[in-house]
Amino acid sequence: MTTVLLVVHIMVAAALVAVVLWQKSEGGALGIGGGGGGGFLTGRGTANLLTRTTAILAACFFLTSILLTLISQRSAPTGSAFDAPSSSAPSSTMVPADPGAAQPAAPAAPGTAPATDAPRGGILDKLR
Repeated sequence: MTTVLLVVHIMVAAALVAVVLWQKSEGGALGIGGGGGGGFLTGRGTANLLTRTTAILAACFFLTSILLTLISQRSAPTGSAFDAPSSSAPSSTMVPADPGAAQPAAPAAPGTAPATDAPRGGILDKLR
């Protein structure tokens, strides 16, 4: 579904560029493309056709853009780039719990944070 929608989106974008480039310049642009009485795609009826085609292609472009965004958000993994990576390896400063013995934990090295058994949250959880 995503691939088909992406191909349609690219085709609509290419058609939109082509239709915009076919339109006659209304002035400005240092006289480029706005002069002359003859040529391809002239006349009032053709201008209306190109204007309507541009509007329809622009609406299709916006619609496919929104649909692609919704599909990508639904299939993307939930989480944040600010979440801390979870480590499955136990910390070297933790002492295994022995219910019979009251052994104190080894002191942490100076300048390091004490190890806790609580799960680590993201960077935003640490701001609390």
